[in-house]
Amino acid sequence: MGSAVRSVVVIGAVLLAGAVGCSPSATHKAGSGDQAVTTASSAGGAAGGGVIPVGAGPRASYTAQAQPTPGSCHYRYTAAKQPLPDAACTPGATSPAVTQATIGSTICKPGGYTSTIRPPVNITGKEKAANAASYGYTGPMGDAEYDHLISLQLGGDPNDPRNLWVEPPSPDHVPGKGPNNPKDAVETHLHTAICKNQVTLAAAQQAIATDWTTAEAKLGIKAAASDGPVESD
Repeated sequence: MGSAVRSVVVIGAVLLAGAVGCSPSATHKAGSGDQAVTTASSAGGAAGGGVIPVGAGPRASYTAQAQPTPGSCHYRYTAAKQPLPDAACTPGATSPAVTQATIGSTICKPGGYTSTIRPPVNITGKEKAANAASYGYTGPMGDAEYDHLISLQLGGDPNDPRNLWVEPPSPDHVPGKGPNNPKDAVETHLHTAICKNQVTLAAAQQAIATDWTTAEAKLGIKAAASDGPVESD
């Protein structure tokens, strides 16, 4: 082999090694309590600038899902002191059963949809306790909501741990009165906008997963008198 050919081979090998070393890992190296399904590309979800993960979707029966390691998740707060989840622990997750093509037979179906796919309390109760430890939440459990980041009425996955978090009380909450979550009203407004074809399903999901307090402004929608009752999620 001539010296010129050897030089080309060596340079090519160096460039190839560099490219491999800079490639993002496809698998998130999870700790003992992390969700094994989390990937590097989706770890931040909408808030982190990544693609929102897709969950398993509705199930005939549910099992309690493992939660992140205790103390590994940290709340974020807006300037108005409204709580937001840790984007790495709770990036949100969508249901594969709900797409733009299926909203008429799922979330916009007359007669309701979410009650038919909601996991039972004996499952979510266990998850809520474990998730409270993940976030280090030590307040009264009755004042915190085990909340779908992307709500069921917006096509969020019912029981994917990436889509659920113990949401602490908002600033105007009255202790001992149970959850008082202004996020629920935002979710209902977005649901109405989707079903009226004012916004796309994907846009609404991205907006609520990024920051529920700015979702309506980002989508350019306002609450309407016809939105109906607020659904807690």
